[in-house]
Amino acid sequence: MTRATRFCAAALLLLAAFAGPAWAAGAKETENPSEQPMNRTFTWLNFALVAGAGAVAIGKYGPAYFRGRAGAIASAMAQAASAKAEAGRRLAEAEAKLERLEEEVAALRETAQRHAADEGERIRKLTREEVEKVARAAQTEIESAERAARMELKAEAARLAVARAEALLSREMTAKTQEEAFQAFVAGLPGRAN
Repeated sequence: MTRATRFCAAALLLLAAFAGPAWAAGAKETENPSEQPMNRTFTWLNFALVAGAGAVAIGKYGPAYFRGRAGAIASAMAQAASAKAEAGRRLAEAEAKLERLEEEVAALRETAQRHAADEGERIRKLTREEVEKVARAAQTEIESAERAARMELKAEAARLAVARAEALLSREMTAKTQEEAFQAFVAGLPGRAN
């Protein structure tokens, strides 16, 4: 509490203390009519003293107190105005961000779609390359299996040809035919050079 406030409170308490008995006395009907005008005089005198003290106190301390209150109210109003201006600025920033938000979301969506398309193309390219590698490997394996099968077929054909020739020779080859073949072989040896 400020000093002026305490003083005003004390003055009001004194006023109440002195005015209370005066009002109570005025309200009572006294039995002695000769005392009644005097009683009223003291009541008014008491009231005048208390009211005068209150007026002096208000006159002395009131202007400073009210100036201080007015300054505090003006300061609070200035702070409120600056807070309102700051809130307005923040609101404008928030609204601007909100307006840009849709644009940013659209840009992000477009970027994501572009990245997804690029990624899809990259995956398709890798898949094509892998398919080509698998096809080449399969072709190589088929060619290798074909060569192996041909060699096996040739070996089987040679074995069958030898077996057939052996069977044919054993049927047609007699001791006389063997002797003639041997003689022809030996006769052809000198003409062959190693």
